[in-house]
Amino acid sequence: MKLNWILSLALVVAAFGLSGCVQTVDGRHRAGVPLMRDQVDGRYDRTPAELWAAAKDVLKHQGTLLSEDTLKNVLEASVDERRVWVKVEEFDTKTSRIIVQARGKAGGADMEMAAFIDKQIAVRLASGNLTPATPVKR
Repeated sequence: MKLNWILSLALVVAAFGLSGCVQTVDGRHRAGVPLMRDQVDGRYDRTPAELWAAAKDVLKHQGTLLSEDTLKNVLEASVDERRVWVKVEEFDTKTSRIIVQARGKAGGADMEMAAFIDKQIAVRLASGNLTPATPVKR
């Protein structure tokens, strides 16, 4: 009898521990698995406007840009059935900071996708090409 109660209590604790809400970088909450790292932080010697343009270009190229919140400086996109948020902010007078957060379809953290998007933004900034090349029609 005690074993049944202990097992029931363990199942209830596991159910509450594995489900919940997570906060996104734009301040909203979404259903997801809490207590998992889902953000990548990058700092660049660029202006926030340059980071914004690079992040917007990368998200458009990799997936579908869903929203642009210019008040909170957050871009939201869907990339390979994952939800990605990119927040751009000024860190100090010479440095800007970018936070990339990625969550899977079931609400689990996706650090690989967040790191990939951050790396793509860095490549876009290093190349100096802040607008994607358009193919030439002949």
